[in-house]
Amino acid sequence: MSLFQGKKVLILGVANERSIAWGIAQKLHSEGAELAFTYVNEAIERRVRPLAEGIGCTNVLPCDVQSDTEVTNLFSELKNRWGGLDGVVHSIAFANGDDLKNRFVETSRAGFSLALDVSAYSLISVAKGALPLMQGRSGSIITMTYLGSERVVENYNVMGVAKAALEASMRYLAADLGKEGIRVNAISAGPIKTLAAAGIPHFRELLSNFEQKSPLKRNVTQEDVAKTALYFLSDLSSGVTGETTYVDCGYNILGI
Repeated sequence: MSLFQGKKVLILGVANERSIAWGIAQKLHSEGAELAFTYVNEAIERRVRPLAEGIGCTNVLPCDVQSDTEVTNLFSELKNRWGGLDGVVHSIAFANGDDLKNRFVETSRAGFSLALDVSAYSLISVAKGALPLMQGRSGSIITMTYLGSERVVENYNVMGVAKAALEASMRYLAADLGKEGIRVNAISAGPIKTLAAAGIPHFRELLSNFEQKSPLKRNVTQEDVAKTALYFLSDLSSGVTGETTYVDCGYNILGI
């Protein structure tokens, strides 16, 4: 029997076939999970829907995480379709391009609020919506973070602050939802060529530096991250919550 046979998992954050979230989706699908995907606008829907249909999934739903109404509607629709929910993959982050290119001291108030809202508060909002559907099902929520949350990474700027808030939110959610048997964890992935990464200045140099200096002397892949996601979303990690696990070929251990 497949690891996720009969399990229902919501995935937020697929932008195209190179998305980390899509790599996770493919692994979940191969293990028998029934999936649902979200999109924030029509442009993203045009990319996500064909991917979903390619694996036989028809659950492709709108959700702008900055809208409480859309988040509420998302989980209401999932309740109607599924009745319950076993897992959530939160792979959403955004910051204005100027707030990544400029000096950190020049971060705008609006840009700071936007990055924290989309990249960190959305985890809280999504967890709140998922809670009623996960109760009694030993649910698992995972989110995606990066080393820039705790160390200064050039050109990461306000996104690093947002990821720090995301990790703290993950821990508080883990403590809060544990009584319901719901686990919340984070994966800190190394740099991967995704649509979001394309907005980070000098990202190619970051990749090259990572490959040269990481203990495994290679870059991280979608599959590397997806394998760890399967662990966190399955019963294999039944006693693990509130953790940030690095999938970065060991880069985080270095004193660089």
